[in-house]
Parts: sequence; C-alpha cells; structure tokens
Amino acid sequence: MARSDVLVDADWVEEHLDDEKVVLVEVDEDTAAYDRNHIKGALRLDWKRDLQDAVRRDFVSKEQFEALLSAKGIANDDTIVLYGGNNNWFASYAYWYFKLYGHQDVKLLDGGRKKWELDGRELVAEQPERAATTYQAAEPNNDIRAFRDEVVASIGSKNLIDVRSPDEFSGKLLAPAHLPQEQSQRAGHVTSAVNIPWAKSANEDGTFKSDEDLI
Repeated sequence: MARSDVLVDADWVEEHLDDEKVVLVEVDEDTAAYDRNHIKGALRLDWKRDLQDAVRRDFVSKEQFEALLSAKGIANDDTIVLYGGNNNWFASYAYWYFKLYGHQDVKLLDGGRKKWELDGRELVAEQPERAATTYQAAEPNNDIRAFRDEVVASIGSKNLIDVRSPDEFSGKLLAPAHLPQEQSQRAGHVTSAVNIPWAKSANEDGTFKSDEDLI
C-alpha cells in the first residue's frame, strides 16, 4: 500500500471542503477540542464514547458501528478523511476501525489538526448536520487484528512493536499521565517487543515521517 493510498494533505482537504461525498471526521485525544473549533464541515467521533465498548473495553460490534455511522450521516460510498491531535493518534485508531469493518475509501489528513493550525487554516465552531443514512458494515476483517494467543505464539519469533511511551514500555507508568483511566492491568511490555514510540513516527509539524526516515 502506497502512502498516497492512505494520506491526503491539507491542500487536498481545502479543495474538497464543499464536496458532499468527502466527509471529514475529527477523532481527537482531547475530546473537548472539537467543541472549541474544528475544520469546516467536520463531524466528531469520540474515542471514549463512540469507539470503545463500555463493558468489554474492546471494539464496538458491527451493529454498533453501523448505528453510529448511520446516525452521523455517513454512507458506504463516502470518502472519509480522519484527523486529530497527538500526531493523529486516535484518528489512526479510527482508521483501523473503518478498515476492520470494510469501508472502502478512508484517508488520514497528514499532519492532522496540528499541521492545519500551523498553516493558519480556518477553524470554525459551527457543527454540521447531515441526514441519517443506513450504513452497512462488513463482517470484521480480523486478519488486521492480532489476538492474545497469536501474540503469545509470536513471542521471540516475529516483530512485536510497542508504540507506547518509553515510561509505559518500561513499566514506570501504567498509562499516559493525562489518561489515567486507560491504564493497563500490569506494568511493562510483552516479552521480546521493541519500543518505537508513536511520537517518533512524526515530524515536528505532525506529518508522518518519510519511509526513509522511518527506516
């Protein structure tokens, strides 16, 4: 998969702000950021409320995802462009969700909210309204997930990457200081895992590093 299959830049987004079939969706670590301002026309998905089963702390079900997107006015043939703060941390999580449930055309705004703000581009407070749809999700593509037994079987034999902070990886912290409710049950990391913090994948302006820089 090429970078262009996943990433669009801010210029592309500005050119498509009035395109009804291009739906911007903000998924921010700071769930209050959207209420202050956001890119014109953007919807919000709240990672705490919308993208996490309250009982199982796992992905919401296919039926829950269908109900969520239907209520938001998202259709199966829409182009979804996700963005957020913290180098698109939760926007990337949402990207995984959309791919898990078979959405065909989903992108990330390279640089997310940070790059948009650094460029001095317009942010608005007005929240859009879209007519409800009947979204139909596919059965979950579990080929893009790794379950516990698969991870255990891979210890020492396959690449296991831990993208949390060094303090979480070492066991010093159970969760980021600003997200204490997300703490793990045990400190430390999976045996043989390598720590490549999420922050290391992005440039200062929030855009993802090039393939060469990542290598």
